[in-house]
Amino acid sequence: MSFDMQNIVVFGASGQLGQCLKKVAALKGITSIFFLPESEANILDADLLNQIFERYKPTHVINCAAYTAVDKAEDDIDLARKINKTGAENLAIQCKAYGAALVQVSTDFVFKGDKPNPLVEDDIAEPISIYGLTKLEGEQDVAAILPAHYIIRTSWLYSEFANNFVKTMLKLGAERDELKIIADQVGTPTYGIDLAGAILDIITSGTDNYGIYHYSNEGVTSWYDFAKGIFDISNTQVKTNPIRTSEYPTRAARPAFSVMDKSKIKKTFGISIPYWRDSLIVCIKALESVQ
Repeated sequence: MSFDMQNIVVFGASGQLGQCLKKVAALKGITSIFFLPESEANILDADLLNQIFERYKPTHVINCAAYTAVDKAEDDIDLARKINKTGAENLAIQCKAYGAALVQVSTDFVFKGDKPNPLVEDDIAEPISIYGLTKLEGEQDVAAILPAHYIIRTSWLYSEFANNFVKTMLKLGAERDELKIIADQVGTPTYGIDLAGAILDIITSGTDNYGIYHYSNEGVTSWYDFAKGIFDISNTQVKTNPIRTSEYPTRAARPAFSVMDKSKIKKTFGISIPYWRDSLIVCIKALESVQ
């Protein structure tokens, strides 16, 4: 499919990844892309979705709408499942009816996180939280309904938009003299701008290599070392102390090791993935430029 024949619709466009996609689409000169915030496009409203698909007739849909409050989901199971499972199912049904491909954004939380090796796409998914479970259910529904799907699992997402770990650490680092950060959860941060670029590169590649893909930045780190990197790059003077997960109990369990292997997405689409710290420098510069 030629570049100018594509018609992309983004659901959940007011969130972090949606805003990143808007920025990257502008940089890439992609104009046939439409950003629909949750207030205009409720993915739980099947009749409304039908109207939207009839109006835009998309060739590709990107689902950025998700219930991502990991701890709150443990007590808000029904809503988390509606958004993460039923919403994804609704979009898959519409995509199938209109001949569109769906990019379903998923998470490293579909894994238990108890293995020492980087996770590949066909590793067994064993979520240990409601959030992870409902995201996995969404993956399964999309795959069952729509052959033309890209399920992209990502991790530790941050950017200059919305609320995220980087912005929280910068705020707390400016307010406090000392912080305690978990050091025994290991994974890889993902800069939302990089992920957005990868998604749009996949869509505009003209190929139909559908399936599950892993995408995060390169490298391995802990939340503690991630925080240390944020403070180092931003020249924030704050004492940081490493702690164990057991010292900071949360409502939902987190994977202890969720580093993902990106070989498949790099080989299939020729995507170059930056090292996490290099992308963090770019993000912090972007944040500092708007202050």
